[in-house]
Amino acid sequence: MERQNAGRIRLGMVGGGRDAFIGGVHRMAARLDDQFELVAGCFSATAEKSQASGADLGLDPDRVYDDFADMAQREARLKQGIEAVAIVTPNHMHYPAAREFLKRGIHVICDKPLTAALPEAKRMLQAAQRSEALFILTHNYSGYPMVRQAREMVAAGELGQLRVVQVEYPQDWLTEALETTGAKQAEWRTDPARSGAGGSIGDIGTHAYHLAGFVSGLQLEALCADLQSFVPGRRVDDNAHVLLRYVGGARGMLWSSQVAPGNENALRLRVYGDKGGLSWAQEEPNTLWHSPFGEPPRRLTRGNAGAGAAAARVTRIPAGHPEGYLEGFATLYTEAAAAIRAHAAGAPVPPEVIYPTVEDGLAGVAFVEACVRSSDRGGVWVKPAA
Repeated sequence: MERQNAGRIRLGMVGGGRDAFIGGVHRMAARLDDQFELVAGCFSATAEKSQASGADLGLDPDRVYDDFADMAQREARLKQGIEAVAIVTPNHMHYPAAREFLKRGIHVICDKPLTAALPEAKRMLQAAQRSEALFILTHNYSGYPMVRQAREMVAAGELGQLRVVQVEYPQDWLTEALETTGAKQAEWRTDPARSGAGGSIGDIGTHAYHLAGFVSGLQLEALCADLQSFVPGRRVDDNAHVLLRYVGGARGMLWSSQVAPGNENALRLRVYGDKGGLSWAQEEPNTLWHSPFGEPPRRLTRGNAGAGAAAARVTRIPAGHPEGYLEGFATLYTEAAAAIRAHAAGAPVPPEVIYPTVEDGLAGVAFVEACVRSSDRGGVWVKPAA
C-alpha cells in the first residue's frame, strides 16, 4: 500500500482520554501510515481529566480543551487549526460533538455506531449533508485486506447470484454482570442512555451487519429479531438472533452475543451464491476461503497468489505476517486522508478510496432500531425505518 505524505493532516480528538480503550486505538491507527498528527483535543467531560490526558500525549496545553464546542470554535479560527476530528465518545455524544465540527467545515472521523438513537442519526445525516466537510465512519473490519478481496470477488460475479449470507459476532466478556463492578467499558455499553436501546446488537451487531452488506453489496428489505438480556438486571440485550431478507431475494442470518463463553472477537462471515461461496473469520484475518461449486475449497491469503488488487492496495507487510485490527483502522484513516486531500484540492474522491459513510451509519442505526422494534413485538417481520 503506497502512501504519499503531503504533510500530515492536523487531527483533533473528542473523547478518548485516560482509561478509554478506543481512543488509544484511533491514535495508533491515525499514525500508523503517517498521515495524521494529533494536535488538539477535548478528551473527557471532566476538565481535569481532559487536561491530564492532553499532558500524557504531550500536547500544547493551549490546544487541550474542557469543552468540545469551545474546541470547535477556537480551532476553526486558528490559521493552523485542526483539519479533521476523531469522535470517540460514548454513542450518545457522537451527534452533538460531530455537529459542532461539521458546521465549521472540519472533517469528521466518527467511531461506530453513528448515534445512540435513530432520530439523532437522521439529524447527523442532515448535518453532514449541509456541511462542506467529509464524514467517515470507522467500521474498521471493512479495512481488512481479505474483506476487500471478498468484496471484489462478489462484485466481479465469482459467486454468481447471491442466495445466503450468514454473519456472526460472539464474545464472552459480559457473561457476568461486569457493569456492576465499576468496569468503565461495561458500564456505559450496558446503559441505554449512553449506548442506545441496543446492547450487543448495537455494539457488535452493527459491525456484523455492516460487514455483511459491505461484502455482499445487498440491501436489507426486512428483518425478524429475537433479542435477549440473559444477565439478570441488564437493561440492554446481550444476545441477538436476527433473520434477514434482502432486496432481490437473498436471505441472511445474524447472531451477535456478548455472553458466549469461549469466544473473544469471533466475527465470521459466509456468503453463498449459485456459483460458489466465501468464508472469512476475523480471528484469522489473513485467510479467505473460496469454494467454487463442485470444486475443492481454495485458501486465499493476504499478500500471496490469488489475492487481487483490492486486497493488495491495503496490504502493508509481506505474506505470513499477521495484519488485522489496528491495520484495519489505519486503512480507514488512510482512506480518509486521501479523501481529505482530494477535497482540499477541489477534486473528487478517487473511486478506489473506500470508507463507510454517514449513510452507512444511518443504515446501521436503523437496523438496530428495527431489531429492537421487531423483538419488542414478539419477533415479527419489520422494515428498517430509514
